[in-house]
Amino acid sequence: MTMIIKKAELETVCGVTSRLPVHAQPEFAFAGKSNVGKSSLINALMNRKSLARTSSQPGKTQTINFYHVNDEFYYVDLPGYGYTRIAAAVKETWGKMIEEYLHTSESLRCVFLLVDIRHEPSANDRTMFDWIVYNGFRPAVIATKLDKINRSQLSGQLQTIRRGLGMEPGDVLIPFSAMTKQGREEIWEYVSQLK
Repeated sequence: MTMIIKKAELETVCGVTSRLPVHAQPEFAFAGKSNVGKSSLINALMNRKSLARTSSQPGKTQTINFYHVNDEFYYVDLPGYGYTRIAAAVKETWGKMIEEYLHTSESLRCVFLLVDIRHEPSANDRTMFDWIVYNGFRPAVIATKLDKINRSQLSGQLQTIRRGLGMEPGDVLIPFSAMTKQGREEIWEYVSQLK
């Protein structure tokens, strides 16, 4: 299934003091640690090179960014977590901001949690997974950087992620590469089912 992206724009940027927007259209949120490739994934899904700003400096996204796609739904980029150089007070503020979003958005259909396919999920990844579940959502997990491993490693790495996060048998896990775009169709299909 190919989703034709006719229009994609950054519509709202919410900082700590901002009021979160209220949308009637569906929202799909993306969470993940700072260097997991969240901006690259969002750009790939929207068929844009640089709508979501990628940065060589992890921890750069300090806002919740709402991208309006095809005038039909929103991709929501949540602040990255797990970057050690960010002050504890700032991390706590982000946490509250994300929690408020998860609690108050009535249009949120799914939270995608991004993890690096090359590594066992970190304590931060596991905490985020459990926290999303605690807030009432079953995260769909996207294992990024697929092009960095050999095909023979794929099955074992996916099992490691399922085990590491404590995923249930029916939970969605999609391997993805921003470079080759492998996995993009599966994510689009999942989004289409939930719209």
